[in-house]
Amino acid sequence: MKNAILLVLVTGSTKASDLDQMLQSAAAQRTHLSFLVLGTPPRPPIYAYGVESYGIPSVPDNWLEEIEASKAVQIETAQKIRDRLKGSGANGDVDILGCEPAALPSIIGRRAATCDAVVISNDLRRDDAMFRNAVHGALFQSPVGMILNPERSGTALQPARVFVAWDTSLPAARAVHAALPLLKSATEVEVGVFDPVVSPERDGENPGSDVARWLSHHECKVVLQQYPSGGEEIGTCIQKRAVEAGADLIVMGAYGHSRMRQAAFGGTTRSLIEQTDMAVLLAH
Repeated sequence: MKNAILLVLVTGSTKASDLDQMLQSAAAQRTHLSFLVLGTPPRPPIYAYGVESYGIPSVPDNWLEEIEASKAVQIETAQKIRDRLKGSGANGDVDILGCEPAALPSIIGRRAATCDAVVISNDLRRDDAMFRNAVHGALFQSPVGMILNPERSGTALQPARVFVAWDTSLPAARAVHAALPLLKSATEVEVGVFDPVVSPERDGENPGSDVARWLSHHECKVVLQQYPSGGEEIGTCIQKRAVEAGADLIVMGAYGHSRMRQAAFGGTTRSLIEQTDMAVLLAH
């Protein structure tokens, strides 16, 4: 994304060397990377002496040491990223944040309000609560798109080929709007429509032609394809077609159905979030 500001979420366990491709892309595109090194402070191990309701609470003496040790890991990683930034020629800043996972959505929302996209490192997947809250914060409390699995493609932030999964929904439209700077610089954009319903009330007389025409007006190199799913799960179909197209990035709307339904029964959004093979840009 040329001249963009990206909020990049990493953890204390992130290896600075794994960010080199992102830094190179940022330097070439004059992109500012705003890194946030996340960590979860140790829970207070409070014990109570006695069986009465008003037992005396006791906190072990080494609890503060554990907090300082956890923070030291974040500080060390932050410094390594700063050093990497200087060596790469990319612009950026690095902050650390220690908080409970439940507090992440609102914090991410506030920070993303003045950014162009949120990039989530795969290292967050090691902590399920942190990853889940980061994803929901980026999707539901920020006004921008979210990029997952950036490490899987060295060109995820500067893709040559992009696969757009289109279904005429509002989340899909928001995803395409969020990805427009990437689509305009790509050498090819494939718009894929799965199991389209040809009717004025659903997908139109030629499903996908509306978004293809709009992108073409922005000088994107667009190819429109309509695919039958053959009963296969749509998320799997999207990934297969994207691989066939040689895509560096998938663009898709997230949670067209309710989060509760997706959590209980699975769905396209859930499968694209859980997969780690391809970079994907999602928006709700």
